[in-house]
Amino acid sequence: MVHTVYLRLKKTVEVSSLRTLLLKDIAFIGMENEAAKKTLEDIPVYRLTKRDKNLVVLDSFLIIETLTKLMNNLDIQLIGPAQTVIRVMPKSRKKPLIAVIFIWILLFIGTSMTIMNFHYDVSMQEVQQKLHYLLTGKTNPYPLWIQIPYSIGLGIGTLLFFNHWFNKRFNEEPSPLEVEVFNYQQDLDNYLYHHENKLNDRNDSP
Repeated sequence: MVHTVYLRLKKTVEVSSLRTLLLKDIAFIGMENEAAKKTLEDIPVYRLTKRDKNLVVLDSFLIIETLTKLMNNLDIQLIGPAQTVIRVMPKSRKKPLIAVIFIWILLFIGTSMTIMNFHYDVSMQEVQQKLHYLLTGKTNPYPLWIQIPYSIGLGIGTLLFFNHWFNKRFNEEPSPLEVEVFNYQQDLDNYLYHHENKLNDRNDSP
């Protein structure tokens, strides 16, 4: 009797140590026969070694080939991605407080310099002085009633733009930074699909 199996590879999988990957670790499985599904889930598909370093790309062809060798009565229907990226991510240690403070100060100074240089380039102080003159008819080199609200609004606008206050979100929309990181991750995964695929390694071997 032929069993139809719906297989959907996970796009990325993160593991914390070198170990044997089971089918359920890298794919979602859909099957009517629950006993056969349980057997499939526990089938080992790849053994991570030091040679793999921290990145492995498994192709669906290799996985299907492994499954059909073990069980020849399967009709495998692949749904979704054709490859899955395995990332070996050792458990991160907590960063010391002094390192966190140093990074925070570095980012604060860098951001401050960027904002100040931008305002200097666009002559923001002169613009505020002219705005004060247009509204009051008086000359004031330091129109604080404009500068203070502007500074507060700049900080609030930055928070709203990045949609974060420490670990809290203001809404469900991703921030522009998160979108850029996502696009970068997509490009990185596409590169890995072409250059780190284990199927390519097998084809290149004599």
